[in-house]
Amino acid sequence: MNIGAHGGSCGHSCCMRIQNLSVKIGSSVILEDVSMHTHCGDLIALIGPNGAGKSTLLKAILGQQEHSGVISFSVPGQRNHRLKIGYVPQSPTFDPGDPVSVADLFTCCMGKRPAFLGISRKMREHILDCLNRVHGEDLIDKRIGTLSGGELQRVLLALALEPLPNLLILDEPLSGVDVEGMETLMDMLDEIRKEYDLAILMTTHDFDLLPTYADQVILLDKKIIRQGSAVEVLGSPEFRSVFHRKGGQRT
Repeated sequence: MNIGAHGGSCGHSCCMRIQNLSVKIGSSVILEDVSMHTHCGDLIALIGPNGAGKSTLLKAILGQQEHSGVISFSVPGQRNHRLKIGYVPQSPTFDPGDPVSVADLFTCCMGKRPAFLGISRKMREHILDCLNRVHGEDLIDKRIGTLSGGELQRVLLALALEPLPNLLILDEPLSGVDVEGMETLMDMLDEIRKEYDLAILMTTHDFDLLPTYADQVILLDKKIIRQGSAVEVLGSPEFRSVFHRKGGQRT
């Protein structure tokens, strides 16, 4: 991943710029000339049909996909500041009978001591501090396989926030979450970005909550078709063209 200092000023806010990013695999163009700019504290929703390149763009930012173009990050007053990224993948599935608890999962991800040897008091306090960021302290002893979609998202989010990133990437965080849970999760993301001054980039196929929560919506279909406020993008002819071709919704 080509990450470097960029020109221009963002005032007193940290920011990330993507300039002319393209991905080509063999003879297939997956992404073409994608450019975007986001500040810490912003929530950006990335939308588009399946096959539009959304996951590929996330992988490029995460350093998992070769690309042309530049991804740069800057913090006012700091030189050579490395971009710290937290990532929540699409919700994995767990066997309801699996005995692994939330505390076990955190210990495996963050601790040096194997979980089967027991969790120290210090580690348990650390896990509770992490879960506190997502109001999930009561989940610490629950088995992973018994969590609801919303509870699992909170656990994965707490993991992604340790250590605190500059950019939080969420791949379809609303998938598998009921309507009430969606609002709860979006309220939480809104709180987190303001509390910790981090940028959030999320992909979603659920558009109803975007006017309330998203600072910017980017409509992607191999290249950026439209970007702006949720009202501008969701009401645009480009959105209608992409999602209502031939009278039916394109998913």
